[in-house]
Amino acid sequence: MTATVESLELIQTVEPDIRSLIDTHRERREHWYAHEVVPWEQGRNYRDEPWDESQATVSRPVRTALVLNLLTEDNLPYYHARIAGAFAEDSAMAEWSGLWTAEEGQHSIAIRDYLLTSRNCDPRLLEEDRLATVTRGWRIGFTDPVDIFNYTSAQELATRVSHRNAGVQADDPVAYEVMNRVAVDENHHFMFYRGVTTAMLREAPSLVIRSLRRVLGNFSMPGTEIPNFQRRAVEIARTGIYNLRVHAEQVIEPLLRYWKVGEIEGLDAEATEAQDELMGIAGTLIEQAERFEARLARRRPT
Repeated sequence: MTATVESLELIQTVEPDIRSLIDTHRERREHWYAHEVVPWEQGRNYRDEPWDESQATVSRPVRTALVLNLLTEDNLPYYHARIAGAFAEDSAMAEWSGLWTAEEGQHSIAIRDYLLTSRNCDPRLLEEDRLATVTRGWRIGFTDPVDIFNYTSAQELATRVSHRNAGVQADDPVAYEVMNRVAVDENHHFMFYRGVTTAMLREAPSLVIRSLRRVLGNFSMPGTEIPNFQRRAVEIARTGIYNLRVHAEQVIEPLLRYWKVGEIEGLDAEATEAQDELMGIAGTLIEQAERFEARLARRRPT
């Protein structure tokens, strides 16, 4: 959906909130350094000692999750272009886009350095996948700035959950620290975007609720351009790192609960319909998750 006059006016109205949220973010986030957490002492020359899967120290599903998360982070230039391009160059969002991009840039550095030094990925395949992913790019499907804020609220939360779960399941203290640091960053970014949506709901609830239905009703993470994405996503889903149940219970439900979407009154007719649909999204996802889980259970050997 393209930007409407109403949406552009709303963004101007919440500009003071955006500036305040940027200031809060700067005060809250503690900068960290990837080189201090990467296990450089484990590094060996790949030319002299080519990679073999037997060298990996974490399970295959966790390696898949780490690589998928990394390739998603690698597409940062497209995320920046989409977000920065939706706002005026002299706006608060121009400042935020630069800051956000600078902070996000360290995520791919840290994850890639961990994977390469620990030998938990095929370095040649990783580079081939990176080249293919970034060449294909990324298209969000939204140009309305209200949609973008709503999308990034959900996407940053989902990314935080995925990164953290991958680190927890790695059963490796270094992987845990790397992914936890990245997840904490994603949480700071999530709080910023969620805060903007909160401000927009205060000013124009009907407009924002209609947007939330568009965004959350057909949500997809920015990673479908990655080679073999579906196979990799299914592998991660089986382990519980990220799947439909996780998305419903740890992303959709917390957002709707925080914004008190079901309690908002005075909506126009279309927004009231959207409100009802939003409150049913999590239940629908959990039903789909239960069918997926049942199929997995039937396939497991007794």
